[in-house]
Amino acid sequence: MTARRPRSAAPEPASGAAPPGPARPTRPTRPTPAGVGRAAPLAAEDRGRLLAGAHHDPHALLGAHPVSGGLLVRALRPFARAVDVVAPGLRVPLHSEGDGLFAGVLPLAEVPAYALLVEYDDTTVTVPDAYRFLPAVGELDLHLFAEGRHEQLWQALGARVMTHQGVSGTRFTVWAPNARGVRVVGNFNHWDGTGNPMRSLGSSGVWELFLPGLGEGELYKFEITRPDGSRTVRADPMARRTECPPATASVVHASHHAWQDADWMARRGARPVHAAPFSVYEVHLASWRPGLTYRQLAAQLPAYVKDLGFTHVEFMPVAEHPFGGSWGYQVTGFYAPTARMGTPDDFKFLVDALHRAGIGVLMDWVPAHFPRDAWALAEFDGRPLYEPGDPARAAHPDWGTLEFDYGRTEVRNFLVANAVYWCEEFHIDGLRVDAVASMLYLDYSREEGDWTPNVHGGRENLDAVTFLQEMNATVYRRCPGVVTVAEESTAWDGVTRATHHVGPGGFGGLGFGLKWNMGWMHDSLGYVEKEPVHRKYHHGEMTFSMVYAYSENYVLPISHDEVVHGKRALVSKMPGDWWQRRANHRAYLGFMWAHPGKQLLFMGQEFAQGAEWAEQHGPDWWLLDPSYEAEPDHRGVRDLVRELNHRYAATPALWERDTDPAGFGWIDGDASEDNVFSFLRHAADGSPLIALSNFSPVVRHAYRLGVPGDVPVWREVLNTDDPRFGGSGVTNPDPLKTEPVAANGRRTSIAVVLPPLATVWLVPA
Repeated sequence: MTARRPRSAAPEPASGAAPPGPARPTRPTRPTPAGVGRAAPLAAEDRGRLLAGAHHDPHALLGAHPVSGGLLVRALRPFARAVDVVAPGLRVPLHSEGDGLFAGVLPLAEVPAYALLVEYDDTTVTVPDAYRFLPAVGELDLHLFAEGRHEQLWQALGARVMTHQGVSGTRFTVWAPNARGVRVVGNFNHWDGTGNPMRSLGSSGVWELFLPGLGEGELYKFEITRPDGSRTVRADPMARRTECPPATASVVHASHHAWQDADWMARRGARPVHAAPFSVYEVHLASWRPGLTYRQLAAQLPAYVKDLGFTHVEFMPVAEHPFGGSWGYQVTGFYAPTARMGTPDDFKFLVDALHRAGIGVLMDWVPAHFPRDAWALAEFDGRPLYEPGDPARAAHPDWGTLEFDYGRTEVRNFLVANAVYWCEEFHIDGLRVDAVASMLYLDYSREEGDWTPNVHGGRENLDAVTFLQEMNATVYRRCPGVVTVAEESTAWDGVTRATHHVGPGGFGGLGFGLKWNMGWMHDSLGYVEKEPVHRKYHHGEMTFSMVYAYSENYVLPISHDEVVHGKRALVSKMPGDWWQRRANHRAYLGFMWAHPGKQLLFMGQEFAQGAEWAEQHGPDWWLLDPSYEAEPDHRGVRDLVRELNHRYAATPALWERDTDPAGFGWIDGDASEDNVFSFLRHAADGSPLIALSNFSPVVRHAYRLGVPGDVPVWREVLNTDDPRFGGSGVTNPDPLKTEPVAANGRRTSIAVVLPPLATVWLVPA
């Protein structure tokens, strides 16, 4: 370190040493014991490599080492005027060797717990010598990392505040196997790493340095000497805190958050997620209420989500990313929550608040690619490291980013441990894994000839398959109650099948808990966007999902992707005038909440925002201002979403057998001329619910439906045409008696009134 004392507390004195004295502006008189000799000069090659930041073992040259005649102490302190060795009863000046090197042979037989008193032009500081410490990372850590099995890698790599050999400081470790040398730079050394070279820990590729006296809040990066001798300065891939973009430095961090969600954590895995209520509100944190910090969000978001009855929130990516317009999907800090809204402990406070409100927290996780920023992961140590060596294989064809090398053990470990990290350190309840399809296929978005088949001649990325299986198996083993969710847009077999169950394609399942049903989303939106007069020709787009509904454990997503970039907000996709668009919107949500699968709705769609989402300003909350003339229209849709969620949670038929074909049955799936869909849902105990959706703008009186004969009377529990929700008020206020009239292949039936552009739910009276 150079002239400035770190912002953190002064270093603890070494065991048996007197506390270091305060900084003094002038040089004191220094006693010089007899017999202090000059050290043999460093070999020219060693000296050159050390000063150039290209030495693999600076600890062999610096620090204290027994030699003939005593103890050789050498220090590298650029810009220092003088350096003394101080210990109990000892103060010895070292001889200057030029270029900031100071050395001397002390008449000592053993190495004391010494410190360096360093005099600069304007100050004097005392600090333990960083080069007298043994490595602060264990052999087991290095072994596990090399094997790709270090499931808590963040405890071994990165910057960690700790007490080492009785002295407080920060240990820095980084994986850079191709580097000729690595130095730590930061505000504590004025971003000049000359005096802080790191040592290479054997064949692990890991470089390490313990800097005594450094604590939380210090900014740092790694200065890496590439194989060709050039240098690059990189943020820490394992940094747990970062500067706020556009600044790019890593920040030394130690957590002090005291969790208060023990009850939530103890019971979150009591029921398998596929057989539990699961209704998700998707949020872009930075724009939900623009300008709010994590702690301010904690005062508003849990109450809002709880009031609407959602069981979970899903955060779009929160890991640090340099470009806000990427919405977090181009990550540079995989282990750091974005600093835009606060510190990692502030983010924990938000998660804690949601848990205490009874709301689960999912987050988008992006292991498919990373950006090319010159200060981040791309060619990190001068050669491809996190990305494949073949540039054509490394380049992601769609996003201008780089793909991970899933076949490299350490890279796979970096990602698997990252998934565990968010679940263990931040109590995240689920990971929605982005862009899984782009990982699984070697020819994803590539033309013929632009990709190389796997060893079997196929298009499957076998390394990515292995990685996803390992990630899922590890997360489920270590983190009870956590769910992983795949955004997988193809028909890959076995996305939510157990990893040890081999499918017809010869692959074990990927091991996810749930999968986004992109087919249902695409088909159902395609249907409701049509004018009602044309919908009969597209009836199958609404029923086709039941052909494959039980092939995976599905989530039905109306996500941010469907309401941006010209796709229009959900209500604006609907045909007709304003009343009809809102009616279609409500009917569609009623159909979605009754359909097998879990639900996900993006923010703003719960109150029928007409404009597309934009991250610059977030949802149009002004639509809910009572002074706005059309406020009742938007409030009515939000009231419906609240009613849907509360009815859903209280009705096991809607979620208990989501993955069991016996939990669903069509009443009439072929009423294309009427634009009507009717089906039954059944709970585990057989309790039924009837869902009816009329996607035509006409009232259908006495509409005959075949129903089970063992239920004598049905009652309406939800009607999206209810005036409370902005509807026209065509309802079924009276009980509906089962009659011995055959319909839809059943001997008994009911006659129900179907409102225009509406969904109705019936249960036994």
